Amino acid sequence: MLVAERRNTIKQLLFKKGSVKVSELVQLFNVSEETIRRDLNELEYQGLVEKNYGGAILIDQGIVNETIPHVDQRKYQYSEEKDSIGKRAAELVKSKQIIIFDAGSTTWYAASHLKNVENITVISNGINIVEECSKNETASIHSLGGELRRNSMSVIGPQAQSELLKYNADIVFLGTSGISLRHGFTSSDLYEAEIKQAMVSAGRKIVMLADHSKLNKAGLVSFCNFDDVDLLITSELADQEVVKKLRAAGLEVDQAPLLNH
Repeated sequence: MLVAERRNTIKQLLFKKGSVKVSELVQLFNVSEETIRRDLNELEYQGLVEKNYGGAILIDQGIVNETIPHVDQRKYQYSEEKDSIGKRAAELVKSKQIIIFDAGSTTWYAASHLKNVENITVISNGINIVEECSKNETASIHSLGGELRRNSMSVIGPQAQSELLKYNADIVFLGTSGISLRHGFTSSDLYEAEIKQAMVSAGRKIVMLADHSKLNKAGLVSFCNFDDVDLLITSELADQEVVKKLRAAGLEVDQAPLLNH
């Protein structure tokens, strides 16, 4: 097992149990105590854990590692809100621009509002987004290759990452599992986080889309900081105190009104 894979597994155990013991990790991974202590030192350096005698505890108990529902189910969670966010996001897109869409339910809503924007180029790792964008007959659509994640209907892996290196997009639309003042933008999946990082590198304007439930929450792994993002689009349902803190931290935040209000 690679070092990164082992540390990711330790993170998953921490987010599930809240603490880990060195002795248990030694047995689990069949490595030395010294190796595990180096792993915990690195996680402490990242600000995730506090070491104690015999192990480590998770510092921020607000971090979650939830089982993510299928993307088709997530489309119906906060659907009105996500549609409002998606509509506001689509207003940023102009004819002939190159757009990258991250896989996800809120990004799908943004894609659904682009049917009448002519001659755009769409690149996505989301199978459902590629299908939705195909309804725009003037759009040029590029689907990234790689391994399919069924619950998110997303394509991940080195092939998708290397393909993203070829592109220079006008706008990148990204989803996130959580937004935290401490951890930035996070994902609940390590491999999807790697794709998101590659997308950030491939775009001139980075726009994050997140419903109100994602604020003040963190997932398994951080994929970018506030400095990497040009705009966060959430909705008027977002906690105003949290929004103030995000803006004070230097993040531009746009709150879309609910369409049916």
